[in-house]
Parts: sequence; C-alpha cells; structure tokens
Amino acid sequence: MPHHGNEEEHNPSTDHDRAGQQGDSHEPVIRDNRKVDPVTGQARHPESGHSAQDSDGDALAQAEEILNGVEVPAEESVAQGTAGTGSANAEAAELRNDLLRLQAEYVNYRKRVERDRAVAGEMAVIGVLNSLLPVLDDVDAARQHGDLADGPFAAIATKLENALKTYGLVRIDETGVEFDPTIHEALIQQPGEDIEVDTVSQVLRSGYKSGERVLRAAQVIVAVPA
Repeated sequence: MPHHGNEEEHNPSTDHDRAGQQGDSHEPVIRDNRKVDPVTGQARHPESGHSAQDSDGDALAQAEEILNGVEVPAEESVAQGTAGTGSANAEAAELRNDLLRLQAEYVNYRKRVERDRAVAGEMAVIGVLNSLLPVLDDVDAARQHGDLADGPFAAIATKLENALKTYGLVRIDETGVEFDPTIHEALIQQPGEDIEVDTVSQVLRSGYKSGERVLRAAQVIVAVPA
C-alpha cells in the first residue's frame, strides 16, 4: 500500500536516543569526594586552603578582640595597689604586736600561777608544822625529864624530828648567841658578866622556823651587860 506524505517514518535509532535521554534524567548524580586521586595518587584539596585561611583569620580576629579587651592598669591603680600593700603590712605588724603582747601576758600568767602554787604548797607545809609544834614541845619536856633516854618512844620521837627536818623545820635553841628580837622572845633579863651585848643565856622553850619564815620565836632569858 502506498504511504501518505504526512506520515512519519519510524526510526529505531531515534527512539533509542530518546529513551537514553529520559533514562539519564532519572539517574543519581555521583560526586567523587576522595582526597587522593585514584589515577595520579596525589592528595587533592580543592577547598582546604580557603578553609584554613578562613580559620586562621578567625583566630587572629579573636586574638585581637581579646587583646583589645585587656585593660592596662593606670598609674593611679598601681598607687592604690601600693597603698593597699602598705595597709596590709601595717595590719600584719599590729597583729604581730598583739600576738607578742598575748605571749608576754601568758608567760606572766604562768609565772604567777607557779608562784601561787609554790606559796600554796609552802603554806600547807607550814600549817602542818604549826600543828605539830605542841607535840614537839611534849617531846622536849619528856626528854628533859629523862623519859626519852631509851626505848621505843625515844626512837619514834627521833624519827618524827628527822621527818620534820626534811620539810625545812629548823629548831631555834642555841645559847650564848646575840639576842635577836626577830627569832627570840625575851621573858627574863638579868645582868651578865664579861658580855658587851645582850646575849641569850638560857632557852625556856625552843623556837622553830621553816626556811626564812619564823614559825615561833624562842622564849629565852637574856643576859645584859652590867
């Protein structure tokens, strides 16, 4: 049959090209982001140089901003700092003086406490010694009557007297010495021979002292110059 003039002829190659174009429009686009070229083996950084420069620029800008934000202290601030240091030194010196004063007060307090303690101990010993003086008078009277010449009571009396000596008890019973009103109590005065000063001729009752403290004066008979 004869073909009409207005009919198009079917071309297989043209249909194939159209199909290829339509297929290409729907295929995914693949980009090669590998840092190493698979052909040459060299590193490729198309955009790294720009990014490094940008980061360096940002770092420099931040550094300049920080430096601009730092304030240099003025001379007045330095003077105020010096004044503050001076006031701190003055306060430290004052605290040191207070500490030295407290230390001195504490040392004086310790000395006063030790002195008071020693005085209290001494007064306690003196109280005991004073309470035993009548006992010692009885011992002396018994010895003068010959009751303590020998026997167990004589040994006890000796032990008692020796024990009291360890506490500083000293007997005042010497004769032939110059009369001393601080340790002697004159009950009788009588003229004496060959003497130039008042002299103790006889002890009627012994006196006692502990250290420099006189517990009881000795009652004596005093011989005075004729």
